[in-house]
Amino acid sequence: MTTPLSRRAFLGTALCALAAPAWAGAPDVSLRPRARPRDIARSVATRGPSAPSTSALIAEARLSGNVGFAVSDATTGLILEEGDAALGLPPASVTKAVTALYGLDTLGADHRFQTRLIATGPISGGILKGDLILAGGGDPTLDTNALAGMAAALKKAGLRELRGKFLVWGGAVPFRRAIDETQPEHAGYNPALSGLNLNFNRVHFEWKRSGGKYAITMDARSDKYRPDVTTARMRIAERSAPVYTYRGTAQRDEWTVARSALGNGGARWLPVRQPELYAGEVFATFARSQGIELGQPKITRKAPSGTVLATHRSDPLSTILREMLRYSTNLTAEMVGLASSAARLGKPVSLSASAREMTEWAQAVLGMSGARLVDHSGLGDASRLTAASMARGLGKAHKAGLLKPLLRDIPLRDARGRTLKSQPAKVVAKTGTLYFVSALAGYMTTPDGAEMAFAIFTASDSLRAKVNSAQDERPPGAAAWNRRAKTLQQALIERWSTVYGG
Repeated sequence: MTTPLSRRAFLGTALCALAAPAWAGAPDVSLRPRARPRDIARSVATRGPSAPSTSALIAEARLSGNVGFAVSDATTGLILEEGDAALGLPPASVTKAVTALYGLDTLGADHRFQTRLIATGPISGGILKGDLILAGGGDPTLDTNALAGMAAALKKAGLRELRGKFLVWGGAVPFRRAIDETQPEHAGYNPALSGLNLNFNRVHFEWKRSGGKYAITMDARSDKYRPDVTTARMRIAERSAPVYTYRGTAQRDEWTVARSALGNGGARWLPVRQPELYAGEVFATFARSQGIELGQPKITRKAPSGTVLATHRSDPLSTILREMLRYSTNLTAEMVGLASSAARLGKPVSLSASAREMTEWAQAVLGMSGARLVDHSGLGDASRLTAASMARGLGKAHKAGLLKPLLRDIPLRDARGRTLKSQPAKVVAKTGTLYFVSALAGYMTTPDGAEMAFAIFTASDSLRAKVNSAQDERPPGAAAWNRRAKTLQQALIERWSTVYGG
């Protein structure tokens, strides 16, 4: 389903105009193709060293699999160079760049997610004669500090005692126990999805060895607090493998860890599979510190109504997206995408339905023909984008001035991994990595001031087919393959800067 574009003041007519046939009307600059010399290397000899051909660069990378790339003039949209650019390949986390544009167009840069405390009855003499509901609004950035602030606000609102139940509601987003069920159960980047999320739906597991015994903590720590939790519990098992096992019960996440894997100490973030109860327990801890006893949280499926006692508002969407693109947080991408689809369709929808809606939007608005997305984060490897459509979409976003300010700098490096002091191009882009998949898409500005949009997708289906992603955290050869893919990405960027930078 494709719905009309948002008419928010933030966008004005930028993307709306771009939804028309590609660059319809009189352009600001001529779209006449540049004449390409027969011998590019000789033509650039007076400007510097010759540029290797793309085929030579790809051969040197020694990547089994496919390479698709496209680079365009970011101002005019003119394709300067491409190779297998119509081949659909997994975009991995480059998908998040599309999600960012989807969220900006649908929700607006100033959109803020809200988490509310709602009373279903009156407060008299500090006593609430009704239920208290912690109601999530799909905020992907809600953290422990925010819940502490909400507990203080609850006390300030005059509540001293709760006579009803303490309920938690996450129905703003359909619950999903993991973004991608094929990933390892203990992968912190693959948590549950809910309308009520905390700390990116991760719990902090820490262990320390002393006198031959281990001290274990499971907490919802932040830079200010370390509240212990019981909704996630860890037990040490006498085995060598697997390192972790998981079992969900009605009240908690039950984990075990192999003693042989622990060493003397360490820590890691584990995914939370029951996010509403997790957030509820942490909030109840802070409420107790304010003298308010709430008891154990219980999940409610009924949309809450009543008097709002306190509200936490997230940072503006533009800030959230900048952090998402910098740290590649999967939960943020899924929450933004799901919220955008709910706004467009008028109701919450499943992740698969939301991904289809974003796909149709990308095709209609960004001209991304051939796009097929299964989520908003790029974690699912069944998604497909072509390099040509990605470069085209980036060009349209550049014309609207939307994405480039949110992308992070990608420094170019020498053969030893050191940042080049003299950069042949300034690159801001989004990276994407899965096993035997590496993607990079964004913008480059040459020393001569030329601005280009580009996309480079590399993937090996044959090597990926050998990986059991639910168990293999370090498939043999994956790290080396991805390093070679990144080397190829930089080599292509350096070539384009040399050949088209004037």
